[in-house]
Amino acid sequence: MDVYIFLQELTEEGLPFVILFHHPDDSATPDLFRHRVQIEVAHEKASVNFLVADGLKFAHPLHHLGKSPKDLPILAIDSFRHMYIFPHSVNDGLNTDGLLRKFIEDLHSGKLHREFHHGPDPTPPAIEVVKKDEAPTPDSNK
Repeated sequence: MDVYIFLQELTEEGLPFVILFHHPDDSATPDLFRHRVQIEVAHEKASVNFLVADGLKFAHPLHHLGKSPKDLPILAIDSFRHMYIFPHSVNDGLNTDGLLRKFIEDLHSGKLHREFHHGPDPTPPAIEVVKKDEAPTPDSNK
């Protein structure tokens, strides 16, 4: 089947794409991506389509992300409204439990869309931890 016809059919489903763009000489990263999808986010196949794309043949979408083939591999989500770049290096992210799952959860929760328009969510202030033996006593306030 022609890849463009296949993509058109997937697009008609209306499900966002989680796309790994890789260099055609790189077979390890796509294998790692497929493995991570199977063990961590296979349950998401009803809500997103997982794709592996030759980053040289599909350089045009990379251009829209401000990336080029020299930046490969790149992991992104195409929601059909926006494209969101995975916020970690692909190899680190695919070798760390939970990061791919969190990226997809952030899509579903609206966080990726919100941060696309308004910048990163503010981080809560750090909570100061005081050890029990360092806590002030009532007598130390005199």
